[in-house]
Amino acid sequence: MPLSLQSVPSSERNKTQSVPATPIPLGHRERRYWPADPTAPTGGQRGGAYQVFIPDPIASREFALDGEAVALVADATKALAQLNHMRPELTSLAALANNLLRSESAASSRIEGVKISHKRLARAAYARAGGRHGDNRAAEVLGNVEAMERAIELGASAKPLAVTDIQEIHRTLLRFTEDRGIAGVIRTTQSWIGGNDYHPIGASYVGPPHELLPELLGDLCRFIDRTDLAAVAQAAIAHAQFENIHPFVDGNGRTGRALIYTVLRRRGEIAHYLPPVSLVLAAEPKNYIGGLGACSQGRVGIWCARFAQASRRSASEAERLAEEIEAVQARWLEQLGQPRRDAAIRELIGALPAQPVIDVPAAQRLTGKSHVAIGGAIAQLEEAGILTKLNERKWGRVWECGELLQLVDDFEKALSTP
Repeated sequence: MPLSLQSVPSSERNKTQSVPATPIPLGHRERRYWPADPTAPTGGQRGGAYQVFIPDPIASREFALDGEAVALVADATKALAQLNHMRPELTSLAALANNLLRSESAASSRIEGVKISHKRLARAAYARAGGRHGDNRAAEVLGNVEAMERAIELGASAKPLAVTDIQEIHRTLLRFTEDRGIAGVIRTTQSWIGGNDYHPIGASYVGPPHELLPELLGDLCRFIDRTDLAAVAQAAIAHAQFENIHPFVDGNGRTGRALIYTVLRRRGEIAHYLPPVSLVLAAEPKNYIGGLGACSQGRVGIWCARFAQASRRSASEAERLAEEIEAVQARWLEQLGQPRRDAAIRELIGALPAQPVIDVPAAQRLTGKSHVAIGGAIAQLEEAGILTKLNERKWGRVWECGELLQLVDDFEKALSTP
């Protein structure tokens, strides 16, 4: 028997609702005409008809899933709960959370064609902490990290989500990139995906006209404030609706994926760790885009099921990553003769996953230990082969932990395999 989105164990008071026999689309298409422009460059001069998609309001819309999709949403909800109740013994909560956040941000950027290794990202994060911004590609991904952090902060707020909050996520995403001039700015022109740069004729998707955007974004914020839907399904639908609205000139995909975590945090599903869902979605881009398209057509269950499967897998694999990091740290401690609990070297080992590229001041900030104690700890870790020196300067020496960086790279490769 088909069940409601709401019939997930986390909410006993929700009622059953039948899935409609014929899917009801989440919007409609309208035919528009693009005028010819003889002054445009070659390939952009002709005019012609095109179709825009006008999303329907969803703030008070009822949604339903079939039993299989509801079961997958329930499984994902349990996996998220299990991940967020995990308490590592050797690694700090922040260290593991930072790794998952960076992996999600890198994967979200990868979907948009920005590819970067975990090692390169860690080195760029270290450089930025010191006020240096040399790697533009890495800066894009670090902007995504900060946008994710901002999205989660907004999810933790008791205030209703506002359109200005979505703009703030986008502004954070692009503020250190070449596109910072459009950061946080809702578009005032037509947008489209595919086709060419000059007109939407032949584009694979044409978003709603710009004059509809404030109303549509306000409706989306009201939808995100609902509490009568299963959180995993609500996050999936909110993401799909945002992508349909396409309110910015660029950065819509990354902003929309950050909104997933705003929803999950607001609903209490990711108190400590976020599952890197984008790693799974990026593994099968056609499946991802197809799911979003199915949602627009009213087949919400197909998209929610795919999203729930990605959420469940990413949460389970995140637990495995934590176990592998802890196993490596336990081996190091054994190799070093089990230092006492308050020893600088033990605390540094616990903090290294948060910042695998490190110098003495950063290590002091992470552990609260003295310069002398940290200097001795780093020397021991270097001698044991756990840290490798990246430069030979007398002042400002930097080390990295190649084993931890490789571990996270392997985790990302495993999750990004279909």
